[in-house]
Amino acid sequence: MLEISNLKIALVRLDGTPESERRAVRTALLRRLHVAPDDVTGVELRRRSVDARKRDNVHLTVTARVTLRGGANAERALLGKLARRKNDRGIQQVEDNTPLLPPRVARSPAHRPVVVGAGCAGLFCALALASAGLDPILVERGDDASRRGEAVRRFNEMGELDCESNIQFGAGGAGTFSDGKLTTGTKSALHRLILDTFVEAGAAPEIAWDAKPHIGSDVLPGVVDHICARIRELGGEIRFRTRLVGIDMAGGTTSPRVEAVSLERREPSGLLVEERLRTDALVLACGHSARDVFELLRDLGVALDRKTFAMGVRIEHLQADIDRAQYGPSAGHPALGAAPYKLVAHLPSGRSAYSFCMCPGGYVVAAASEEGGVVTNGMSLAARAGTNANSGLLANVLPSDLPGDDPLAGIELQRQCERAAFEMGGGGYVAPAQLVGDFLRREASSAAGRVRPTYPRGVAWGEVDGCLPPYVAKTLREAIPVMARHLRGFDDAEAVLTGVESRSSSPVRVTRGEGFQSVSHAGLFPAGEGAGYAGGIMSAATDGLRVADAVITALAG
Repeated sequence: MLEISNLKIALVRLDGTPESERRAVRTALLRRLHVAPDDVTGVELRRRSVDARKRDNVHLTVTARVTLRGGANAERALLGKLARRKNDRGIQQVEDNTPLLPPRVARSPAHRPVVVGAGCAGLFCALALASAGLDPILVERGDDASRRGEAVRRFNEMGELDCESNIQFGAGGAGTFSDGKLTTGTKSALHRLILDTFVEAGAAPEIAWDAKPHIGSDVLPGVVDHICARIRELGGEIRFRTRLVGIDMAGGTTSPRVEAVSLERREPSGLLVEERLRTDALVLACGHSARDVFELLRDLGVALDRKTFAMGVRIEHLQADIDRAQYGPSAGHPALGAAPYKLVAHLPSGRSAYSFCMCPGGYVVAAASEEGGVVTNGMSLAARAGTNANSGLLANVLPSDLPGDDPLAGIELQRQCERAAFEMGGGGYVAPAQLVGDFLRREASSAAGRVRPTYPRGVAWGEVDGCLPPYVAKTLREAIPVMARHLRGFDDAEAVLTGVESRSSSPVRVTRGEGFQSVSHAGLFPAGEGAGYAGGIMSAATDGLRVADAVITALAG
């Protein structure tokens, strides 16, 4: 097949429907290749992005693949003809080399591998292990997707926090309720496998080619349920409402290795059930909020390192204002949808701030997982049709910012800020909020302006500094005007800041070495964002697949 890049599609050719886009792409391909319509037997979109560098010429840029009548020979002949015309730039012959899930191994291990955590890393790790015939046991402290959604609804409406099943814990992990954004700064051949898996599980086909794909927090629960069902079909087992409470090691203190795990689950009757499972491979994909797991690892002497993480607030603007700032006169065109943004400010102080998990047409969500703490995050539904845009506005917390030498000092800082936010809100998981203009002037806010906050538990107006480390508040205050130079209106005085955003990444790394195993304890495979090796859905899923390959090699290679 031939791959053709940098196809420019004018908005005037589009009405916002997939059909109009496919027609426009096909027309552009025929013109670029100088072939008749009947010569093209197949068209596959590979990448679609919005080029808004010039506000008076916003358009789509597309990469597509085509197959020609006559197959590879016809493709080579056309390439030769285009080269002679010096019209072959951005056109190449390619093969479809999408990676596949691993095949079944010839020899099964004596004990089944255990995967802790059903976020993206854990789900894809378990899926690959099940595909290989290793019959993994996937353990998740929270609920399946449908029950988890009910727990989130009760918290939003009544303030009844379920500390085991919430926006942080449950099938799909934290990503399920953070829009399902699939953008990533990493590159891997596994990305195509991950996207194809999501599409097969019910996500929109467009995620396979959109440059900034997302699934939507209303669609993701069904997608996650489908992936869980596939794991079971392949021989895996999933245990919801089950927590890891212990790890048994063999080999003494000189060469410790995983021998068994202790699990705990509570029956609907309230009965507490404990179980010990033998295993030679424990994949820890527990997510960044499983603080009790990190404490367990520290007590066992597992090698842990502090790592840089980030804290800050959620910032909300009117989506229409962001659309105009990004797309100019083309704002509101049905082919563009709600505009995203990505901002960073490097300051003279040496510190930096950046936008994170930007949710076009989205909502600020209540993301607490511990009693007495307020945590914010953001999500969008598939349509991204909400009135507001929001994103995390974060500044880095460096290991050197933390006191002492406890590897979990970052977790303690998170807790302190979350509890401060709870107190500032007056209880009930109400969040502290402040207008941007007042924040920049260091004045308390008393009411909303044009932008109405979307945090579901309500907000208490005042100042957000009290729930942030001083150096974080100072960095954000200096960064907002800098960011406004790149996105007009980002410093809108009536934009809303809601605190505290404390769970954007893990403050801990479970140190691993060769073979993706812990450097201190054999058979322990740290994986994903919580262990410090990913930064979003795609990188976490990729890491889960890579760790699965390492487990397969270790157990059945």
